[in-house]
Amino acid sequence: MDKSITLSRSYFVPLLLMCLVLSALIAVGIEIISGRAGSWLELWPDYSHMVGNLDEPLARLRWIVGDISEVAFYKHELPALGLLAGAALAHWANRHGKRWQGFAICYGTGLWPWLVSSSLLGLALSHVLWGWTLSSGTWQPTFVAFVSLPAAMVLLFGAGWKVALNGALLGALLVTPASLLLVNFLCYPLQLPVVIGNVGGMAIASFLAFLLCRRMPWLVRSTPQVDARPSVAVPSAKPDYGVVWILRRVLADFTEAPFFGNELASLGLLLGVMLAYFISPGGPAYGSQLVLEIIAGQALASFIGVLLWRPQWRRLGWYPTYIPIVSVVPAAVLTLGGSWQVIVLSAALGALTAPPLAHAISRRLPDYVHGYIANVLSMAICTLAILPFVRLVTGVMP
Repeated sequence: MDKSITLSRSYFVPLLLMCLVLSALIAVGIEIISGRAGSWLELWPDYSHMVGNLDEPLARLRWIVGDISEVAFYKHELPALGLLAGAALAHWANRHGKRWQGFAICYGTGLWPWLVSSSLLGLALSHVLWGWTLSSGTWQPTFVAFVSLPAAMVLLFGAGWKVALNGALLGALLVTPASLLLVNFLCYPLQLPVVIGNVGGMAIASFLAFLLCRRMPWLVRSTPQVDARPSVAVPSAKPDYGVVWILRRVLADFTEAPFFGNELASLGLLLGVMLAYFISPGGPAYGSQLVLEIIAGQALASFIGVLLWRPQWRRLGWYPTYIPIVSVVPAAVLTLGGSWQVIVLSAALGALTAPPLAHAISRRLPDYVHGYIANVLSMAICTLAILPFVRLVTGVMP
């Protein structure tokens, strides 16, 4: 069979999916621009409607599913479902050796089913134990277990229900309450960006959990046999680090926070949030209507970071250029507004400082903890330092 025919067939499924989704987005955009969409757009409730009706099952379900995309500051069920669908496709493509799979999901470990199961279970347990905090009427970090300890434990200790279940349980028992405490008793009183409390709780609780696993190895069967930290993961095939690789890497950075790191998962996430924004601008990103500004800043931060730290990518195989995407940039845009000055300055400073700081911290961590702790510490430190500077330079008051 002709090689070109085989190659074209291998790309058929993702291209077809992309065309269908893009066609839907264009159709919705035309309806909005023409003014014909007003009647049916109101059928999809916005963020304020969800927050104001959390005692209703549907609104509560939307909040829980929206937690899956909260790490990117999108907070909506459509990007959450798009993320999971794209990740499932990426895992299937990885298992079947498809050329269009992109960067191997979950760093080529093959652990995505265990990782996502543990993360989802941790999220569910967190809502069972701490869902009552939402009755206060203020935003609460119920999402943190989905993007922290459960996934990190699976990557560090390997597959198996014992690891997945204990990771989910420790995530709900340690990570979520730690972030709740920091957000409510540090960030809110001092008027700090809540991302500092989110990631601070992840770091503190995860370190305690890994220390517990070291003292009680029966929780995970044994001590880790292989250091599976992303900071040392080496791709199976050496890339050329050219223009195409840079663009792919920027796209994959959008799903590094949930430990996926894959272009198909990122496409699902981004197409989902764009669809959510088109059908209800007040739905995603906490109803701020700053979705486009947030995405632009995130893409710019990753692009600057990948270009700037490409030698580190080449030398180490992985480098945390994704950090400002889920910390500095969206926090700056939501706090200070979506002006180009805020976007550019926060993206540039985040890309310049956050990755090397995370790498420096990671090198000093003990080998029994996952390196993501260094990444979330860098998120907290850089957000705390950069936002006041951006405010000072731009003259924008929160």
